[in-house]
Amino acid sequence: MIDFAQLVENIDKSTKTNLKIKALELYFKNASNEDKVWAIALFSSKRPKRAIKSSNLRMYASEVANVPLWLFEESYHIVGDLAETIALIVPETKLKTTKKYSLSKVINEIINLKNCSENDQKKYLINQWLHLDYYSRFVFNKLITGGFRIGVSQKLMTKSLSNVTGIDQDTIAYQILGDWDPQKTTFKDLILDPDKQSLIYKPYPFYLAHSLDLNLEKLGNCSDWVYENKWDGIRGQLIKRNNEVMVWSRGGELISNQFPDLVKIGNYISNGTVLDGEILPYKNGKIGSFNDLQKRLGRKKVSPKVIRENPVIFKSYDILENNNIDIRDLSYLERRDFLFNIINHANYPLLSISNYFEINKWENVIKAHSISRENKSEGLMIKNKKAVYKVGRKKGDWWKWKVDPFTIDAVLTYAMRGHGRRANLFTDYTFALWSTNSEGKKELVTFAKAYSGLTDKEFKKVDAFIKKNTLEKFGPVRSVVPKLIFEIAFEGIAKSTRHKSGFAVRFPRILRWRIDKDLSDANSIADLSSLLNE
Repeated sequence: MIDFAQLVENIDKSTKTNLKIKALELYFKNASNEDKVWAIALFSSKRPKRAIKSSNLRMYASEVANVPLWLFEESYHIVGDLAETIALIVPETKLKTTKKYSLSKVINEIINLKNCSENDQKKYLINQWLHLDYYSRFVFNKLITGGFRIGVSQKLMTKSLSNVTGIDQDTIAYQILGDWDPQKTTFKDLILDPDKQSLIYKPYPFYLAHSLDLNLEKLGNCSDWVYENKWDGIRGQLIKRNNEVMVWSRGGELISNQFPDLVKIGNYISNGTVLDGEILPYKNGKIGSFNDLQKRLGRKKVSPKVIRENPVIFKSYDILENNNIDIRDLSYLERRDFLFNIINHANYPLLSISNYFEINKWENVIKAHSISRENKSEGLMIKNKKAVYKVGRKKGDWWKWKVDPFTIDAVLTYAMRGHGRRANLFTDYTFALWSTNSEGKKELVTFAKAYSGLTDKEFKKVDAFIKKNTLEKFGPVRSVVPKLIFEIAFEGIAKSTRHKSGFAVRFPRILRWRIDKDLSDANSIADLSSLLNE
């Protein structure tokens, strides 16, 4: 556990990729096989679920620190992270353990806490807190709260594992994907000598496009590329092997239960087929919004009614395996020929092909991009005709060119303190737009929250304004004098009965601070509504 905490600290403090890789290599060389598996799991977002209520964690920590609960809560709002707050507030003692608890042992103890009484949970927590140093306590708390996240990309982890084991990096990337249980999986089975049967259920690592960050002309000859609509759905792989059909998300989550209608596609394709594509809402012959898809997500099982009211299709744009043969090393056009034949032969309405088109002039590519929203897409994909299907985000052969986001000018109305290095500043904002109420009076109605987009200097200026212009306090939230106007950008918009404004927006963020605008210049809910039809 202490070794893992040291690894996390080394990674967290380092800004250089090579130093992070060396830290990972050192850990994977010296850790037990059980600890290696759990480290891979944690860095792959396979974390243990929270076993203890956060309210109890706060109460126990305040008791150990001998501070009133209200003071702990105030400290928590300032620090911005529960695990860090507890690690800081629990006093240092001379009870540092001489035992070298393994990461796997600690995690298994955490998992088993759910079966313990609250009194036993409390005793266990306090004992750990008092015997661990600050950073080990912080990592332990992250595991306890179920909030373990750290900036280790798959590429860094697979590279370090490859350097230690001598196994090809892409092979490791493939082996650690999928729905495996770190409590039941050995390092040998996962990395060193995986059972071929277990690989049947795994998706391939996804090839990810880079955002277009150069002039089109620098791509060379326009006719060397093909162009596809960039769909706004859920990227996934549809797999049929050994008469079993699976639907995997790009995040490595098995989502077959949320999309049982797509599983039926397996009746129309052959064994040994892996399709890459987009799950899209599709009703009455039209592509819907991402908001429609969300009604299918986060459920263990979807009802026939939900399926009926929120139909989907799988729009495929690539094939990775054909007749049990990995064809990722074939060119894009060669793979597309296989894909066309499979979809044409299936002739099933829930499976369609994402057509590509060829363009001979860059000016026509720009025109095609300009009508993306009319095609219910969020831009263009630009793919080299000769491109093989790579692993991860590789630059050069696949580009994504998204349309400009929607924008609207909104009023800052509420604020909360941020997290991490911004925990002492108010950086999490709520924004509102003008509306006319039933009495014919204008009022501000909340429409979105955002916490990114400003420079550190701007955040400090806004923070100073908030502290001087607070109207009310609601725990960590402050309402402020409505005066500051910000241009808010977002990717999509949909009607919503759950939002006061009547609309839900996707990925809202601050584009810029409109210091040139007054309160009366902010947009209205009617303006927001008009964007729905663009």
